[in-house]
Amino acid sequence: MVFKEVLPSLAKSSVLHVAIVVVLVLSASFPAPEPRVLEVQLNSPVTPDNKQAVEAISVDQQAVAKRIEELKNKDAEQKRQEQKRISDLEKRASDAKKQREAEARRIKKLEQQRKQKELEKQKADKAAADAKKKQQSEQRKAKEAEEAKKQSEQAAKNALAERRKQEEALKKAEAERVAKEQAAKAEAERKRLQAQQEQMMQEQLAQEQAARNRARQQQVLTEVEKYQAMIQARIQQNLLQDEKMKGKQCKVNIRLASSGFVTKVESLGGDKLVCEAVIRAIRMADTLPVSKDKDVFEQLKNINLTFKPEL
Repeated sequence: MVFKEVLPSLAKSSVLHVAIVVVLVLSASFPAPEPRVLEVQLNSPVTPDNKQAVEAISVDQQAVAKRIEELKNKDAEQKRQEQKRISDLEKRASDAKKQREAEARRIKKLEQQRKQKELEKQKADKAAADAKKKQQSEQRKAKEAEEAKKQSEQAAKNALAERRKQEEALKKAEAERVAKEQAAKAEAERKRLQAQQEQMMQEQLAQEQAARNRARQQQVLTEVEKYQAMIQARIQQNLLQDEKMKGKQCKVNIRLASSGFVTKVESLGGDKLVCEAVIRAIRMADTLPVSKDKDVFEQLKNINLTFKPEL
């Protein structure tokens, strides 16, 4: 029985070691996420790209298999040692049982001898007492009959009193049982109603929080679009267009401070003449409109603009 109880413990230990190895391998496989950059098309609708790359994870199967084999060998050795310990315990128990049985036989024999001697003594005593008992027999019988009558009457009274006492105890126990059952039912109903109310409150709070989150997200998106239009208008004020720009475009990146100050602007590719005109217009603006709302500013501080002159 002890051997069977050891097996589940060893199996759990093996599974735990394997799980630790797998977690260590997997934890080194995921690269840190790259910062997102808001892509904005000047004079065209903005479409956010939320695609996220997923990297395949591989585990060194040979290392895991080797570790599992080591754990299996360790388990087998522990099983052999446990089996030997159980065999030793069983042998000691068998030897002790044999000793107890031998001692019991010896005691039984001595008891039989004692009873035999006691029986012989009783026979002798009886023979001596028979004469005396015969003389006192009639008196004792009369006295015993009277005493038996009194004891019988007292026993009947005691039995009646005990029965009444038991009946009262049963009634009291039944009343207590009914009271406990009713109290338990009331408590269970109270807990059920309380749990139901708490669940309803949690669901309501979750719905309210979700609604607030959706409203906040919509508000942020609306504010972002508004400030995008304002930034576009500010650049348009300083933009000098030429017929040579027709049909051409340029993509630039703008970095903004929390005050709206342009900290950096650079070309990301496109027609040279168009890029120069766009960069010049941004530097002339110096400061672009930004929101004081932190969430809105986070989506405006790093912007990519694609400029297509409308000629």
